[in-house]
Amino acid sequence: MTDAPQLPPAALRALAEAEERRRAATGPALPPELGGRDGPEPVRYGDWEKKGIAIDF
Repeated sequence: MTDAPQLPPAALRALAEAEERRRAATGPALPPELGGRDGPEPVRYGDWEKKGIAIDF
């Protein structure tokens, strides 16, 4: 098996900088949702209804 080609130094620096930014990044501080539905996020799981009634969000 052949080894993968080596990346240039500039690419390695860019990858290291991107990894550092990912570690330092934090999500926005959002307030808790009031009156939201219980259970998993409907958009994530494709559940667009509640008790057979389509919901709009």
